[in-house]
Formats: sequence, C-alpha cells, structure tokens
Amino acid sequence: MPNAYISGTGGYVPPRVVTNDDLAKDYGIETTHEWIFQRTGIEERRYAEDGVGSADMGYEAAKIAIQRAGISVRDIDMMIFATLSPEHHFPGSGVFMQRKFTELFEGDMPRYVPAMDIRNQCSGFLYGLGTAASMVQAGACKHVLVVGGETHSAALDMTTRGRTVTSLFGDGAGAAVVSATDDPKRGVRKWTLGADGRGAESLWMPVWDIRKKPFVPLPDGRMGDAVLKPEMVWPQMDGKQVFRHAVEKMCMALMQVCFDLSLSANDIDLFVFHQANMRINQYVAQQLGIPEEKMIHNIHKYGNTTAATIPLLLAEAEETGRLKPGMKVAMVAFGAGFTWGAAIVDW
Repeated sequence: MPNAYISGTGGYVPPRVVTNDDLAKDYGIETTHEWIFQRTGIEERRYAEDGVGSADMGYEAAKIAIQRAGISVRDIDMMIFATLSPEHHFPGSGVFMQRKFTELFEGDMPRYVPAMDIRNQCSGFLYGLGTAASMVQAGACKHVLVVGGETHSAALDMTTRGRTVTSLFGDGAGAAVVSATDDPKRGVRKWTLGADGRGAESLWMPVWDIRKKPFVPLPDGRMGDAVLKPEMVWPQMDGKQVFRHAVEKMCMALMQVCFDLSLSANDIDLFVFHQANMRINQYVAQQLGIPEEKMIHNIHKYGNTTAATIPLLLAEAEETGRLKPGMKVAMVAFGAGFTWGAAIVDW
C-alpha cells in the first residue's frame, strides 16, 4: 500500500486589504481596531472584488500547488473542494473550479476529472485531506487535489448589528496535492474526524431552509418576491458556545492522533492550527503545553478564511522555509456543525 504525502501546496488571497479601522471608516460599523484585535488577534483581512468567487480563488491556489508538486493538471485523478461559501446553492464550487482548467478538455482525449464538494466549514480541509489520503492509499488515485476556498465578504452583515461575526472573516484559498509515494519517511500518518450535530445552530446561516415550502418566504404568494429577514440571511454565532467547544474538541482531536502514534508535543516540529481566533489557539496551546515557537499564524493578516486557513498556512510556511522536508506536522481544526479534525503528517 503506498503512502499518501503532500507533494505541493499553494495559496491565494485577493489584493484588497481591509483593516479593522476600515470596517469602521468605510462601512460605518461601530468598532475599533483595539476591540477586534484584543478579542481575536485579527488586524486585517482580504476581500475579493465583485464577480470573484470561491472557485476563482481556489483555481489560483490550485495552479500553484500543482506546479510545486511537479505535475500537470492532467495528472490529477480527483479534485476535492471544501467551502462554506459556494458560488451557488448548486452545483458545488468543485465543478466551477474544474472547468477553469481548460487544458483538461483540449485535444482528442479530454480528462473528465471527478470533482467532489465538501461542506464541513472550518474543518473542510482536514475532511478533504483524510478523504484524499484514503483514496491514494487504497490505490484508487495517484494524485488528489484538495482545495479550500472562501468568499465570506459577500455574505457578511456589514453593519454594527453584525460586527461580532463580520470582524472575524476574510476571503482566500489554499490548496494541496496529495500524492502516492513509496518513500517510507513521508506521508499522512494519522487523521481523525468528528462531529456533534447538537451544536449545528450555534454557528450557522439559516437561509435556504429546504424544509420550508417554499424554502424562502414569498409574502405576496408564489409569484411574489422573496423577502429575507436579517437573522436568516446573515451568519449567526453563539460565541461563548463556539469558543468552549473549539478548545475542548481541538484539544481532544490533537491528543487522539498523538496518542494513536505514541507522540508527545516534543515530537512535533510544527503545529498548524485553524485560524479562527488567536485566543482559541493560544488557549489550546497552553492546555497542551505547546511552545509558541512551534506554532505558525496568519490570522492577523487574513482573518478566518475557514476551509482555506490550513492550506494557506502550509503554503506560506513552505515559501518562507519554516516548513521543510523531514518535519513532523500536526494540524487541527474546529468549525460549524460542530465538526473537527486533526492530522499528523511527515513532510
């Protein structure tokens, strides 16, 4: 059975920078840089321009990851796209990203690479990594592209009413190619995933409730215009519940994968935490005795990019030389659902 290792990474963020002060100045949100930074560690984030979606940014990150893996897109056997902000209710973002690789369809032998969408929010990349690694180890695929892409800015309540959630999120994408190898020193060694649906309404966007007929309110009858209330169309969060469960489940998941491999924090060279809130990550690190020098962060620059945070961090760490072959890497995430995951990778 081959090992599955991460052969290439890539990241992309849109050029527009929105600082904490910009939220107050440009959008009229009653907040300050100090209020946001003290609670989250975020200084700024990126917003995509109108017309740019998750698949567009995912494509840019994917191109870089594929190039760094030393392959072409025609070598990819499967694409996995993780997002909570797809372009449309359906189909998913995976096919919109896939069709941007026009070279797949050129010539007499087109490559109809399967595209799978994963809707596990902040845990989406780790759900995708586990799926990709399993496909490679089973021999079903040689190269699997895993992408996390998010366009949060289009669906944030840019008013004081929504500032608690709006201040957290930014746009961007990250990608990784998971490939087969016979090298025993490299590979995804262990992953664990979990979910607790009892927390589903603690962090969610209630719009498009398919249980309702019609699934959006039409007060003037079925021929009228839909009217959406703010509490339906904007993300809703119980911050205290999310914080408590995030710390608990991230600690649990990290401890589980380390226990399964008989590892301690001393054996890990680099910890890659989902970038939801710096205070959550600091608390988890404190609880598990993880030294600061073994952690990497970019939340101060990009905010929470949900499914993109971990692959963005990996790509940045490789670019700067912080992440090198031979290192043992621990990843962990927690998000809406509630869902969570952790993985140990020999780079």
